Amino acid sequence: MSTIERESPPEELLEQIADKRRELEALEASLEAWYACVQRTPQRSPRFTTVSGVEVKPLYTPLDRPEVDPFEAAFYNERLGHPGEFPFTRGPYSTMYRTRFWTKRQFAGFGTAEETNQRYKFLLARGQTGLSVAFDFPTLMGYDSDHPRSLGEVGRCGVAVSSLADMEALFAEIPLAEVSVSMTINGPAIILFAFYVIAAEKQGVSADKLRGTVQNDILKEYQAQHAWVYPPEPALRLIVDMIEWCSKSAPKYNPISISGYHIREAGATAPQELAYTLRNGFEYVERAIARGLAVDDFAPRLSFFWDVHNDFFEEIAKLRAARRIWARRLRDVYGATSPESWRLRTHAQTAGVTLTAQQPENNIVRVAYQALAAVLGGTQSLHTNSMDETLALPTEKAVQVALRTQQILAYESGVANTIDPLAGSYYVEALTDELEREAEEIFAEVDRLGGVVPGIQSGYFQREITRSAQRQQREIESGDRTIVGVNDFVVEGEELEIPLLRVTEEAETRQRGRMAQMRAARDEARVAAELAELHGAAERGENVIPAMLEAVRAYATLYEIRHAMEEVFGAYREPVFF
Repeated sequence: MSTIERESPPEELLEQIADKRRELEALEASLEAWYACVQRTPQRSPRFTTVSGVEVKPLYTPLDRPEVDPFEAAFYNERLGHPGEFPFTRGPYSTMYRTRFWTKRQFAGFGTAEETNQRYKFLLARGQTGLSVAFDFPTLMGYDSDHPRSLGEVGRCGVAVSSLADMEALFAEIPLAEVSVSMTINGPAIILFAFYVIAAEKQGVSADKLRGTVQNDILKEYQAQHAWVYPPEPALRLIVDMIEWCSKSAPKYNPISISGYHIREAGATAPQELAYTLRNGFEYVERAIARGLAVDDFAPRLSFFWDVHNDFFEEIAKLRAARRIWARRLRDVYGATSPESWRLRTHAQTAGVTLTAQQPENNIVRVAYQALAAVLGGTQSLHTNSMDETLALPTEKAVQVALRTQQILAYESGVANTIDPLAGSYYVEALTDELEREAEEIFAEVDRLGGVVPGIQSGYFQREITRSAQRQQREIESGDRTIVGVNDFVVEGEELEIPLLRVTEEAETRQRGRMAQMRAARDEARVAAELAELHGAAERGENVIPAMLEAVRAYATLYEIRHAMEEVFGAYREPVFF
C-alpha cells in the first residue's frame, strides 16, 4: 500500500480504490473491443509462434502480468491506448504487421531514366514492394540536363529527369496502377509531380488510381538541406495547391512527406528532429485551413519521413512520441474529427550520416540495427541504406544486401509477429514521455518567434542545428563518442575491398542527346502558349496544377516550367546568419 493510501481518510481511500477498479474495467472493455475489431481484419498467417512453437498474441498489455497494477492500467489508458486507436502511441493501425509487412522501398536513381528503370525492375524482381526515386542535383534544383549549370552533374547523384519524356522512360513497363512510388524532390516538386501524373496518364492510369508520395517539404529545405527555388511564401502556396488538387483529384496519393530526415542528417538531435518536423507539419495544416480546405479532407494524406539513427531505443521512442503528439494536436488544436486525420503515417530511412567510408562492411550492421529500430517503432515504409553509399552510388550487390536486411527482419526475426513489443518498458516509455516533453518546449519557442517562417528568416533553426552538429563532431574528434573503424578499432593500411558503381560522362552525353530529340519533335508554339497560361495562373493566384499539366502534355521542360513561375514568384536567396 502506498504512503498516500495509508495517510488518506477512509472516504478518499475508497474513492481511490474505485478509480483503480474503473481503470482496470476500462482497459478490459477496450481490449475486448479491440480484439473484436482485429478478428474482422485479415492477417497474413493463421497462427503466429516463436521459433520454439510458443503462440504469440497480437498484443500484450498490463493485463498480461500475473498481478495487474491499476496505476499501470491508468497510464496505459491515458498515454498509450491500443494500436490503431487514439493517441496511436502503439501504432497507427490495429493489426500492424500481423496483417501486412511494412513497404520495402529502396531509394534508387542514377544516370539516365533508362538505366534507373533497369534498377527498378531489378529491385522489384527481388521482392521490393515500392519504388523511391532519387533525382540528380540539377533536377533537385529545377535545371534541365542541357542547362549550362548542369554541366558535369547530370546523373551523378541520382536520375536525370527534365521532361515528361524522361518520366515516361523512367517507368516504362512498370505498372503505375499497381506500384506505389515515392519521389524525393522539394523545390520543383510540383513540376515532377505533374510529369508523374501525365506519365501515368500515358499508361492509361488516371490520377485517382495513383499511390505514392512526393516529398515536397520546402520548410526543411530552408532549415537544413538548401534545395529550394522560390521564396517561402510562394513555395508554401504551391504546396497548398498540391494538397488542394490531390484531395480532389488524387485522393490515394500523398501530396507531401514532411521530412525530419534531412534535419537530422544536417546535425539535429532526436528531439529537434521530432519537434521541427512536427511543427513544420502543423504549419502546412494551418496553411491549408487558411486556404479554406477542411482539415479532414486533406490531413489523412499527409505523411512523414524520419531518420533512424544509431541510438536504438531513442529512435523507437521518437516514432512513438511523434504519433501521440500529432494525434492530440490534430484533434484538440485543429479540430480534426476523423481518426484518419489523427493517424500519423511514417516512412523511415536508416541514417546516411552514420555510414562510414572506413570499413564500409560495418555499415551493414549499423543499417540492420537501425532498420530494427524503425520496425519496432512502427514504421509503414522503410529504406535501408547500402554499405557503399559514402563512396559511390550503390551497386546491385550492395542494394540487394540492404533489401535482404529488411526481408530477414520481416520473415526471420519474429519482431513483426506482435504489435509494439517494447510497450511497457520503463526505459522506452520514459524516453517517449521525455521526447514529447522536449518537443513541446521547442514548439513553445517557435511560437514565441512567430512561427516557422519567421524562425527560418531569423536563422533560428539553422543556428540550432549547426550547434548540435558541431557538438556531435567535437565528441567524435575528441574520442568521447566511439565510431567503430573511424576513431577506434582502426586497422592501419586496410585496403577497400568492395566494388563501386561509377556513372560515366557518357550518361550525360546520352541525356543531352535525348533532350535535343525531344525539343526537335515537340510543337514549340504550343509549348510557348501553355507556358504563358501557366505564368498567368501563377500571377492571378489560381491553383497552378491544371495549367501545369497542360504544359507538361506539350513537353515543356522542367526549367521552362520553373522559369515561367519564377518570373512571378522570384528566386530565393538565403540571408547570412552566421
